[in-house]
Amino acid sequence: MKHRIKHPASSFTIQNDKLPAGSVLQIDAITDNIIRIHTITGTQNTDGSSFAIENPPGLSGSFDISSHKQAITAATSCLTLKASKSLQIDIYDKKGNLVCAGARANNNVAAQLSKEEISQLIQEGHMADTSDIQFKYKATKKIMGDESFYGLGDKTGFLDKKGYDYIMWNSDNPDPHVENPAFRALYKSVPFFIVRRQNCTYGIFLDNTYKSYFDFGCSDAGCYSFGVTGGELDYYFIYGKNIKEVIKNYTSLTGRSPLPQLWTLGYHQSRWSYSSEDEVIKLADNFKKYDIPCDAVHLDIDYMDQFKVFTNDSSRFPDLKSLSRRLSKDGIKLVSIIDPGVKAEDGYYMYDEGNKNNYFATSEDGKVYHNAVWPGDSVFPAFTSSKVRKWWGDKTKFLTDNGISGIWNDMNEPASFNGPLPDNIIFPGDGKDYTHKEIHNVYGHLMAEATYNGLKENTQKRPFVITRACYSGSQKYTTVWMGDNQSIWTHLKLAIPQILNCGMSGIPFCGVDIGGFGSNATPELLSRWTEACCFFPLFRNHSAKMTRRQEPWAFDKRTLDICRKYIKLRYKFIPYLYDLCYEETLTGLPILRPLVMEYENDPEVINCNDEYLVGNSILVAPVTDQGVSVRSIYLPHGIWIDYNSGRRIKGGRYILYNAPLDICPVFIKGGSILPTYPGIPNLDMPNTRKLVIEFYPLDYKAPGNYTSKACYYMHYQDNGTDFNYQTGEYNLYKFSFSPDRPGGLEIKLTTNGYKGKYKSISAVIK
Repeated sequence: MKHRIKHPASSFTIQNDKLPAGSVLQIDAITDNIIRIHTITGTQNTDGSSFAIENPPGLSGSFDISSHKQAITAATSCLTLKASKSLQIDIYDKKGNLVCAGARANNNVAAQLSKEEISQLIQEGHMADTSDIQFKYKATKKIMGDESFYGLGDKTGFLDKKGYDYIMWNSDNPDPHVENPAFRALYKSVPFFIVRRQNCTYGIFLDNTYKSYFDFGCSDAGCYSFGVTGGELDYYFIYGKNIKEVIKNYTSLTGRSPLPQLWTLGYHQSRWSYSSEDEVIKLADNFKKYDIPCDAVHLDIDYMDQFKVFTNDSSRFPDLKSLSRRLSKDGIKLVSIIDPGVKAEDGYYMYDEGNKNNYFATSEDGKVYHNAVWPGDSVFPAFTSSKVRKWWGDKTKFLTDNGISGIWNDMNEPASFNGPLPDNIIFPGDGKDYTHKEIHNVYGHLMAEATYNGLKENTQKRPFVITRACYSGSQKYTTVWMGDNQSIWTHLKLAIPQILNCGMSGIPFCGVDIGGFGSNATPELLSRWTEACCFFPLFRNHSAKMTRRQEPWAFDKRTLDICRKYIKLRYKFIPYLYDLCYEETLTGLPILRPLVMEYENDPEVINCNDEYLVGNSILVAPVTDQGVSVRSIYLPHGIWIDYNSGRRIKGGRYILYNAPLDICPVFIKGGSILPTYPGIPNLDMPNTRKLVIEFYPLDYKAPGNYTSKACYYMHYQDNGTDFNYQTGEYNLYKFSFSPDRPGGLEIKLTTNGYKGKYKSISAVIK
């Protein structure tokens, strides 16, 4: 083993025969608790830039390095690394406790099979992907025994990923999503996970866009591993004292979600498709008729002319701008879908411009590559080029000029109908060409970036973008939904851990299709789904053609009443959700949180899959099983107020809760102060001028007779629309309670920069 080191230094390199020819392993101290471990081959750029980390950090950490015959020891103020001549890396905390230990790679089951056996398994449908036995690089770490693994974005299954394996390869699979192993790959590639052990927490971010694999003790219960099929080995070891700190450190690298427009937190109604202007108007009228708040209606592909992007069907939607103005009177915004596939049709301006400027992906011989999606024969923009991204972003003006307030990116894995895009398709970029196998996992990410920047330029408002496919760091540009789920109880149950893991993966603004996209919802399922998702950041009901309609009034009066009740509950707490969005911009912490994030040392919450926290003050325990009206709920330590009855319950135990169809168990943490809106029809600014502050003391016997500890809450307010908050146009209010203060509760404006103050703020003791 040869080493080239400085003493002290922010990085060092190791050469070893096990590395490919011309390669070295470099280890950088990004900070004293974020370590980058990556290979460098030839003249590869080593500045740390990536699709996810767009502003590479400087090396602010420092190693104290000592070299021995068999190993290099490098210590920061927080961590000590020991790198052996076999390239095994062990990491210790500052007290000398082993945090992460390298391990020998073990062959998985597939690698032990003969070619004949593999062929038989593929023929019988038991195996579809064997490329995981052909890694270019693979890192293997020891499982100590008490690990839990969280993260990886939108993968299905349980909250804890231990015992399962996964693939990062953005995939549009229309089959009903189930647990592993059938759905090891889904729409998104977020190669970041958190490892939690007793008194030990860290994260690993594998920043490689090629197809990659993660095995959390599936092939070998004694170790976990991650491997890549191309490119360089490039991962970050991210240390933290707890899960929250790991997420903060990870999002300090990949970025945080910007503040959304306030209306985007409202209720969204969608279907594939609302196929005419008259149907959309009737839909909006029904929300008013049935007294249901609504802020957005989504237009699926049928609003376009022959599914051609940046067009509209003049027979179905003769005047989108006029439709938008009419809906805006009821506070409803229009959101329209856009796919990346451009119809290959001479005379169609998008195709002609793209051809003229060489904006489309090509085959190796330089000819424009064709496949089929909704418009039929189609070509694919090379979003790897900044010119193409600018061109695409500029085209969003067609939509915004026609009253569209947000854009929904779909089919951007990229999906295609005539087989998948070949690995060797070329996507021209800035200064280099990329093959499809290298940029497949970031195609949706780059499309979201183009859309976000186009909307920002064309509207000067905070862009609302939704995407189906993405990569780490996409949270800077877009919200996400989990793709094409089904109207089945299993998918309702899977939605909770799926959203929680997405949030822990740095993507906080996320949701699922309420009621299910495919299949037929029942009244009970839609009711429970609306209840379960009423605090999800993206709150959208969406369904497919040839399925039973599932607008809130589509079934019966009882279902309508339940949907109305929980949609209104959502609107009541939107000031709190918006505050959590503001907190996320500062910390990267998700809006919805697993119980283990707030109660990390409580063994009962490590694998809690059917409850979630909204921030740290609201606990939701939905019913996710058909026919169930009583469920077991775990309440962490503390006092919890049953929102439905007002009863105070001592936590640290399980309770049985009666939850008939119209009841979703919701609890408020004792000592919480929460901002709420009075009943409002939508989130137009005039409706948000009044605020009701609810205080939930630890003990409440009668008006004026309650006790609680001193506590406070910071509430954020701005105009909910543009970027003026970045120059100080916002208000911060401090709501505080002191047992020694007459009256107890105090409301104080601490920072005043936004002229649109509340007309009134009232306080209620609960």
